[in-house]
Amino acid sequence: MKRRSKRYKDLVKNSTKGKKVDLNEIFNLVKKTSTSKFDESIDVSLRLNLKQSKGGDFNLRTTIKLPNGSGKKVKVAVLCEPDKITDAKKSGAEVVGSDDLLENISNGKLNFSKLICTPAMMSKIGKHGKVLGPKGLMPNPKLGTVSNDIKKSVQDIKTGLLEIKNDKDGNLGSTIGRKSFSEENLIKNFNHFIESIKKEKPENLKGEFIKNIFITSTMGISYKVNSKG
Repeated sequence: MKRRSKRYKDLVKNSTKGKKVDLNEIFNLVKKTSTSKFDESIDVSLRLNLKQSKGGDFNLRTTIKLPNGSGKKVKVAVLCEPDKITDAKKSGAEVVGSDDLLENISNGKLNFSKLICTPAMMSKIGKHGKVLGPKGLMPNPKLGTVSNDIKKSVQDIKTGLLEIKNDKDGNLGSTIGRKSFSEENLIKNFNHFIESIKKEKPENLKGEFIKNIFITSTMGISYKVNSKG
């Protein structure tokens, strides 16, 4: 049997395991069980119903910009034409390049967590899909990471633009803030996140779209939200 730490056992004592918690109480509980010294992330996890009456299972992939940001630090790289490098560096991106950046990517040097690409460079980056794809770094026009407006794309990502997609079992999750956020801002981020997901519900979906919602912190207890989707 796996041994649990004293810290974990103490957290469980304070939890409401198996019970649904109202939204106006849940972030207070999550914060109370976020007892580590660092600023833990506050994460939401959803179980979706993806069974459609026609066309097989639905796959959700979209972007959501949180009103109060996610608090997550993101290292952004920009792949662009040589004549746009100066402007790209002014955008706030940590890594900027053209063919030199492509060479680093081909050598597996991925010292960034998001990659933005201009449309003109997409033909060159296509062959690197096997390197970028598995790590979720391949630029996608639908996700705002293929754009000529480099400054806006960088700022969107830096201020909390989330890329959302479900796994094969219909689960999806995302960070919606940090322990240091106020409960009010966490609730605003949560509500915006859930409403954005609901808008993605396909018309021919059978039954309820969002089955369950859970909120937790990096090192804390998971709480089930008393909410219908």
